[in-house]
Amino acid sequence: MSDLVSLDVIKAAADRIQGVAKLTPLLKVQLLNSETTIELKCENFQAIGAFKFRGAYNMVSQLSPNEQKRGVITYSSGNHAQAVALAGKLVDAPVVVVMPTTAPEIKVEGVKELGARVIFEGTTSADRKNRAEVEAQTEGLTIVPPFDHPAIIAGQGTAGLEIMDQCADVTTVFVPIGGGGMAAGASAAIKQIKPSVRIIGVEPDGAARMGKSVDAGALITLPTATSIADGLLPLRAGDLTFAHAQAFVDEFVTVADREIAQAVVWLHRRAKLVVEPSGATAFAAVLNRAAEGQFSSSERVVAILTGGNMAPETLMKCVALAG
Repeated sequence: MSDLVSLDVIKAAADRIQGVAKLTPLLKVQLLNSETTIELKCENFQAIGAFKFRGAYNMVSQLSPNEQKRGVITYSSGNHAQAVALAGKLVDAPVVVVMPTTAPEIKVEGVKELGARVIFEGTTSADRKNRAEVEAQTEGLTIVPPFDHPAIIAGQGTAGLEIMDQCADVTTVFVPIGGGGMAAGASAAIKQIKPSVRIIGVEPDGAARMGKSVDAGALITLPTATSIADGLLPLRAGDLTFAHAQAFVDEFVTVADREIAQAVVWLHRRAKLVVEPSGATAFAAVLNRAAEGQFSSSERVVAILTGGNMAPETLMKCVALAG
């Protein structure tokens, strides 16, 4: 258990980000084919439009004045990049971001608008990580990893604390998994407060690395990862996030791109929410279970919507794919 982030560390992170990060709402929605009321943790309303700001600010704000002055670097497909850019701006730390050549323009623009310098490298997380490590060594920068660091996990875990404050009788939480930072942090917070809550990790079926790793009892690396959910495509989870998933996540499920697109469209049309495909992935699994009649009226179900940085053309693509 020594590698796992404690509840006290998550609570300290909550104190650190208070007044800087937003306490995001828990919104109730009713599914037409279910008696269960679903509650949505709306991290699409978070600073920079995604949960990533929680962990980024928690880590960057703890760096020494000299480390902040030298600057920080990260590697990201978009939301973590914007989160680190904003966190750096708030503490006057220069920020460099290594992004994939395929990064959505809306996310690239968001990073640049916050004053960060962008370097493009490859298409995989490994490509970006390797380039960031070289740049960090050359320029003396501190790496702010996208998910596999105790401060990042603790910061993301503050969303779990909020869920427990907002819905103390929650029975099940659906959380999307890419590298696993949100799943690790939120599950650690929730399970250490109320162990009976069932945590369900949701991955795209073209990028299901965490569930397969837990089944295998060791981290695996996918040869490729493909999905409409561009923020959930690391080929490999982190050592720390994997340890948390083993300890706290009860079940892993996958969803198809069409199901993710349907969730995006449902949230837009029925809940009037803008949620990007990565952010709607957990809700896609909720829709699947509701359609199969797997929820009882006594359940209190929460789905974490992790981000809302979606260009209009992405929404149009989801509408077409949803059918």
